Amino acid sequence: MDKVVAGPAEAVADIGDGSSVAVGGFGLSGIPWTTIEALLEQGAGDLTVVSNNCGVDGAGLGVLLAAGRITRVVASYIGENKEFARQFLSGELLVELTPQGTLAERLRAGGSGIAAFYTPTGVGTLVADGGLPWRYDADGGVAIASPPKEVRSFTLGGTSREYVLEEGIATDFALVRAAVADRHGNCVFHAAARNFNPPAAMAGRVTIVEAEQVVEPGAIDPDDVHLPGVFVQRVVALTPDQAADKRIEKRTVTPR
Repeated sequence: MDKVVAGPAEAVADIGDGSSVAVGGFGLSGIPWTTIEALLEQGAGDLTVVSNNCGVDGAGLGVLLAAGRITRVVASYIGENKEFARQFLSGELLVELTPQGTLAERLRAGGSGIAAFYTPTGVGTLVADGGLPWRYDADGGVAIASPPKEVRSFTLGGTSREYVLEEGIATDFALVRAAVADRHGNCVFHAAARNFNPPAAMAGRVTIVEAEQVVEPGAIDPDDVHLPGVFVQRVVALTPDQAADKRIEKRTVTPR
């Protein structure tokens, strides 16, 4: 039951070329900085990454992008990551853009053993009808477009409307960051850093949690657990310096 491993290098050692990896975080909030860096050093490539976004230039998943380690991304938005945008528009990267709430539910569904579900989000748009650019060619044309999805009408609460079928996501691995974890893998996330971490952790066949603080079993009140240890296979105890490494994506201050 003790899931604590020796360090981040050991935790990511078996992530091989071609693996799919769900990654928690939103922007730079709550991202697994240390295990991402360990994965960069480990050298695995041809990765499929499922994450809300792909970090920023030079930080988070952005370092894997810059190193050419990622070939497919399932995400909600490109954000202000210029390298992400460049690779997508130049045809180097396949990107499946997905509505944010749908992405969260696809991860949660996959982790719960639910193969697919219906949602009204995206009905009447390219999300449901197909045609979203997934990959561009060298001339800027669309080389691969999203396929159309099944749409059905359901009556819910006396109201009939159309719903689109979305598939659950399950990945080979997941990388997440917790504020506190016990040796059994039960996790607590801090405030907004909770974001995509729980559903990403649920989706991974092998889930690796880097924790700012590791405590003994029983130290976390059961009512405070955000992610049960059943979803976690490995826990990395961060050093104080690693735990304090939390960069800010965009700093806004009031002039004096």
